[in-house]
Amino acid sequence: MKRAVLSLSKGPTHIDLKDAHVVVTGGARGIGRATVEAFLARGARVSFGDLDLDVAKATAQATGASAHLLDVADASSYNAFVTGAEAEYGPVDVLVNNAGVMPNGAFLDQSVAVDRLTMEVNVFGVLNGMRRVLPGMTERRRGHVVNVASLAGKFPIPGLAVYNASKYAVVGLTAATRLEMAPYGVTLTAVLPSAVDTDLASGVDMKPIPKVTPARIASAVVDSVNNRAAEIAVPRYVGALSVGSQLVPVPVLDRIRRVVRDDRALHPDDTARAAYTARLDAAAATTDRSHP
Repeated sequence: MKRAVLSLSKGPTHIDLKDAHVVVTGGARGIGRATVEAFLARGARVSFGDLDLDVAKATAQATGASAHLLDVADASSYNAFVTGAEAEYGPVDVLVNNAGVMPNGAFLDQSVAVDRLTMEVNVFGVLNGMRRVLPGMTERRRGHVVNVASLAGKFPIPGLAVYNASKYAVVGLTAATRLEMAPYGVTLTAVLPSAVDTDLASGVDMKPIPKVTPARIASAVVDSVNNRAAEIAVPRYVGALSVGSQLVPVPVLDRIRRVVRDDRALHPDDTARAAYTARLDAAAATTDRSHP
């Protein structure tokens, strides 16, 4: 990336979503599909990638977006995805790093394979996307990246320890890189959903945290292209509560946690979560990159 001469930007470069090229990861279902549909409704040209190519093709046929095979944890796969998308629709104006996994259970009970899969998808998947598109965005002085993190990137939850770690990483990565990209007119936003009504949260009762719809998250993602906020919590009041919790003395907060039973992720409805857990275990077994 050329940085010998740097003309400081006065602010982020405006992106008109009509005919803008938007790229979404994990776009075949859930938040990803809702995001694809939301950008298409604004007139954008949308490319999306997903590991489940059959579901991706069905989504493409239903929406009119362009579907591609993508393993976000594999840098070469991510590079091929973006190269193919740009050959069809031109340079990427907006990247939405949405693909993610959420294993649950006691920390000591989780396998190394699932731990590694979580970090590779949730963290390296985001890194791979940012490293692929940001050089071009800085050269053009135009671009926006949305990293779909989680309120679990701000607030620890028993039963989601490694997921917590991955989302804390994404929140910090987004904030620091945002500062580096500011002189180029390129922006990054971390979207922080509470529990979302998708397969990822199936069988996990996160009360009193409210479950929100994928469409609501998608709306926040689309809005970020205009407001360029550093972080967007969905719903916003839960984000304020997570910040406020840091001001509460630990003994008091611990008592509140016990009252609201914040350990529900340790005790999911195994039947309701079975299909998602099976997909997660299969992915971990297939992509186990652990070392002896």
